[in-house]
Amino acid sequence: MANVELKLRGGRVHLPSGPAEVDVGVSGGKIVAIGDVGDAGETIDCAGLDVLPGVIDSQVHFREPGLEYKEDLESGSRSAVLGGVTAVFEMPNTKPNTDSADAVADKLARAHHRMWCDHAFYVGATNHNAEHLAELERLPGTAGVKIFMGASTGDLLVSDDANLARVLASGHRRVAIHAEDEFRMQERLGARVPGDPSSHPVWRDDESAILATRRILRLAREARRRIHVLHVTTPAELELLGQNKDIATCEVTPQHLTLAGEEAYPAIGTYAQMNPPIRSGAHRDGLWHWLRQGVPDVLGSDHAPHTLEEKAKPYPDSPSGMPGVQTLLPLMLNHVAEGRLTLQRLIDLTSAGPQRIFGLVGKGRIVPGYDADFTVVDLKARWTVDAAWLASRCGWSPFTGMELTGRPVGTIIRGNRVMWEGQLADQAIGEPVKFEAVEFG
Repeated sequence: MANVELKLRGGRVHLPSGPAEVDVGVSGGKIVAIGDVGDAGETIDCAGLDVLPGVIDSQVHFREPGLEYKEDLESGSRSAVLGGVTAVFEMPNTKPNTDSADAVADKLARAHHRMWCDHAFYVGATNHNAEHLAELERLPGTAGVKIFMGASTGDLLVSDDANLARVLASGHRRVAIHAEDEFRMQERLGARVPGDPSSHPVWRDDESAILATRRILRLAREARRRIHVLHVTTPAELELLGQNKDIATCEVTPQHLTLAGEEAYPAIGTYAQMNPPIRSGAHRDGLWHWLRQGVPDVLGSDHAPHTLEEKAKPYPDSPSGMPGVQTLLPLMLNHVAEGRLTLQRLIDLTSAGPQRIFGLVGKGRIVPGYDADFTVVDLKARWTVDAAWLASRCGWSPFTGMELTGRPVGTIIRGNRVMWEGQLADQAIGEPVKFEAVEFG
């Protein structure tokens, strides 16, 4: 009789103490042994490969319900697992918005065993639900509350200090923030040049970002509420956030670490358009400086697909956003290969970091008792991002044709081999992620 149900054999396993050539044993969806595992019902040969804790993408927009022609929970999560991602946090700007208990329940029902990866859903803060957020943030399967200070539609925009204070006063979990100042951006609409997407970061300038980040830090201190600032694009914000780590964590995205406006807008035009914008090469270098200083806590893809037809509209009628969940890990493995960060730092940004700042239960580390979530990678594989590999319904990526070193080989979720060498399992098995704040009060 087998000692364990599944054994990962012969890989370099990235434990909290560092990498080690050890076997990992899995039973009942949990890690049960590391080292001498014994016999197994199924063995996966990981020789020559690196076994990372399952990658967590804590910011995706999968567009369901209401915008399924761009993406849905099935296609978005299929992209995720093909890219080595084992869990995602999905955002509330759908139609209708995810701003009530019924809307969360609807998303969880839609996701059940249709999503390929584990998942949680953000509740969107509005001027109308502020007093109910303390209850909403404690719903099972909820990643917490998301505030759009700028750049959103309808009710999901909370731009003034009085309503922001109401939102921050309701509840206890860390609140995710899109920090762009709506008032400044409205004043600067004239900075947009029709037909020229390179004017996007001129309109949504550095000051729009830093102003909003300063405001939310002040309001968070007054409310004594922890915040998480999403997709930071300016070095000045990271310097400021580094001085406020007691109350604020933050995220950077692979696209802001990879693309520079001087090259991206002439080359791919509106396909480089997103909020906050792709900025200059100097901005990109500044983000890397603060990343090396240890300021960003997590990486999120901000996967936000639009169709080719929508993106073909002339700026500024073109929508902002780009797909990214499938390329998050490949891009960052290439940055590791080119010496910009260590694999250990990447693991912290994509596994241990999300676990630590969001209070995930049983995810983010390879230790006995935790969920058997693994992202298996070939660090030496050289390959080119090909359109045929992309699973997002939108059908494009700003990184198509890019040559990379480092490739996701396998995605294992709670002991289930969901993806291996580009082949998916027969059945999606995604389940809601659990959080300490909800499980333990």
